[in-house]
Amino acid sequence: MSDILIPRRATRQVRVGHVMVGSDHPVVVQSMTNTDTADAEGTARQIFELWRAGSEVVRITVNSPEAAAQVGNIKTKLENWGCKVPLVGDFHFNGDRLLRDYPDCAEALAKYRINPGNVGKGSKRDEKFAFMVEKAIEYQKAVRIGVNWGSLDQSMATRLMDENAKRAVPLSVEAIMREALIRSALESADQAIAWGLSPDQIILSCKVSHVQDLIAVYRDLGGRCDYPLHLGLTEAGMGSKGIVASSAALAVLLQEGIGDTIRISLTPEPGGDRTKEVIVAQELLQTMGLRAFTPLVTACPGCGRTTSTVFQELAQKIQSFLREQMPVWREAYPGVEDMKVAVMGCVVNGPGESKLADIGISLPGTGEVPVCPVYVDGEKTVTLKGEQVAEEFQAIVENYVVSNYGDGGVKRRAVAAAKTIPLQPIR
Repeated sequence: MSDILIPRRATRQVRVGHVMVGSDHPVVVQSMTNTDTADAEGTARQIFELWRAGSEVVRITVNSPEAAAQVGNIKTKLENWGCKVPLVGDFHFNGDRLLRDYPDCAEALAKYRINPGNVGKGSKRDEKFAFMVEKAIEYQKAVRIGVNWGSLDQSMATRLMDENAKRAVPLSVEAIMREALIRSALESADQAIAWGLSPDQIILSCKVSHVQDLIAVYRDLGGRCDYPLHLGLTEAGMGSKGIVASSAALAVLLQEGIGDTIRISLTPEPGGDRTKEVIVAQELLQTMGLRAFTPLVTACPGCGRTTSTVFQELAQKIQSFLREQMPVWREAYPGVEDMKVAVMGCVVNGPGESKLADIGISLPGTGEVPVCPVYVDGEKTVTLKGEQVAEEFQAIVENYVVSNYGDGGVKRRAVAAAKTIPLQPIR
């Protein structure tokens, strides 16, 4: 992690199962399944995969009696597999009926996600929203009041448009829509509190699909309340577009200390791996120095000096190896997530970057001597060559983890580091 401290916006602390959300705790990574929740086995397996990848909270769709009936079974399956990740129920339109008719569902979930724009209309809206809040109070569950650009409460938007028309200098339609999102979230929170929900059970979100709108909305929302905020660019898109758009928006807000839990809403490739959104969220937080999840590999982009693909293949293998090991290493070797590994492609920056990492290897570039010096804690230890370089370096990395992070290894490293820092006089 970085030694540069980014001050967090001060918020209340909300419990979601065993996970705490708020400014006193690290920014939480969450994700969402795309399975039919009525398929308990398939949904439980995807939740397990998301959790194993590092998702600390997982949201599931609860949209039908068949889905609601399986939520308790899903939680039981997960617990039997040793997975106690908090589950969030995503409710729209009929959430009040599902929470009423399926008490096992209401009990099994750690948080209810309620969209004010989709609860109902007029007096029915208040009645249905109040019932869902009552269930959250009864079962002591957190509530995310999640407003979305695409399903904004139209009565709120109409009211603000009418007020705007009477202004001497009317605001733009975009500004009014942003204000409608914020007002919908804040007024819904006020309503929930009036019905008895504790402010310490509330998380807010105002999701839009454009980067600048998201930044503007959350800056404004963050300045008008002390609830924890869930960040996410809705309908971010597929592949690099979704990753870049989400990172561009969330990085700005996180750098300003805004945001307490995040989701990267990627559209997966057909049949693609849902865990990609978890990895992107983790890498965003880790590259910003806000949290550490898994050792990241520093690797050069390649140039005319690295016409071979050997260093690229090795970097990919090592990064995959590190991520695959983390579910086990996280428990057995505390602190390993901060380890720095370098896989470099030629003599120009290779040795220097390798020395700066905890463990690094400098592969030969085009025309260079076919040897690969390995550096451990800044010192050259061995030179690898031949056909088994990848396997040998992987073994060196694994031995380094065991010796430096296992059986008190972290303590030994800390003590050794402390000995190199001169004591400063107390003034």
